[in-house]
Amino acid sequence: MAKKKDERFLKVHEEGNGFGWMRTVWVDKQTGVNYLFVNSGYAGGMTVLLGTDGKPVVTPVPNTYADD
Repeated sequence: MAKKKDERFLKVHEEGNGFGWMRTVWVDKQTGVNYLFVNSGYAGGMTVLLGTDGKPVVTPVPNTYADD
C-alpha cells in the first residue's frame, strides 16, 4: 500500500545555474521556520535560514496548512 506523500514542507524559492548547484528555500508548514537547502553535484546540506539579526526566519503559517 502506498503511503501519503509527506507535504509538511513547502518550496518557496529556488535558484541555480543548471550545472550542478541549486539553492532552495523551504518553509515548515507546522512551525513557519525557513530552511536553506544547497546542493552541488553529489553533495548537499540543509540548515535553518537566519536573518540579519541571527535569528531563524519565520514565515507566518496560514490556517489552510493546518488542514493538510
